[in-house]
Amino acid sequence: MKLSTKGRYAVMAMVDLATHSDGKPVSLGDVAERQEISLSYLEQLFGRLRKNGIVTSVRGPGGGYLLARSARDTRVADVILAVDEPIKATRCTPGSSTGCRGRQQRCLTHDLWEELGNQIYLFLSSVSLADVVERRVLGTSGMLFQRDHEGRVAANR
Repeated sequence: MKLSTKGRYAVMAMVDLATHSDGKPVSLGDVAERQEISLSYLEQLFGRLRKNGIVTSVRGPGGGYLLARSARDTRVADVILAVDEPIKATRCTPGSSTGCRGRQQRCLTHDLWEELGNQIYLFLSSVSLADVVERRVLGTSGMLFQRDHEGRVAANR
C-alpha cells in the first residue's frame, strides 16, 4: 500500500500546525516554507480539512489555521480520511462483495490485503497528532528482525 502525497502532506502540515500553534493561528505560508510543500497544494488540502472539521480558519491580519480539536484528540487517520485519501491495500471497494478481477470475482489474496488495510487504519486511528509531535511513535518494528552472524534476516522470538 502506498499513501499518496495528499495524505502524507496533510499529516505533515497538521503536525507542523500542532507544533507551532501555541493557541494562535498559523499561516499556511509558514507551514509551506517549513515543510517545503507548495502553498497552493496546502490551500487545497486545508480547504478539505476545514470542510471536515479538522481545522478552523481565522481571517484577517494574524490569521491562519488552528486545530479544531486538541492535538491529543486529533487522530492521524482522521486527517488522512478528511483529504479523501482511502486507507486500503486492495483495488476493490472496502467491504464490497464484488471483487477486483474482471468477472466481479475477488482475487485469491483479497482478504489478506483487506485485513492489512484494516490494520493500517487501526494503527493510524491509535496515533494522535500529539503522539507524533511528542515523538511517542518510535515503534519497535525495527527490533522484530535482526541479522544473524551470516547476514541473513531472522525474526526475533
